[in-house]
Amino acid sequence: MKPKSSGDNPWRALALVGAMGFQVAICTLLGYLIANWVFGTTAWLIVGIFVGLAAGILASVWLIKKVLVDSDG
Repeated sequence: MKPKSSGDNPWRALALVGAMGFQVAICTLLGYLIANWVFGTTAWLIVGIFVGLAAGILASVWLIKKVLVDSDG
């Protein structure tokens, strides 16, 4: 039987998934709000939502990379 590593903790995995969801949701909301405040038209709102979504996904990727590097060693 192999020993458990610190990366096998289910609470840590739950926290990671929660943080990722929070980041994507907040970035998308901020993209919407900023586009609405600056431009106010429907086309720019859609652009703002997609830019916010992309920023949230990028932030989640950086978070996963950080967690994987920390759990290696």
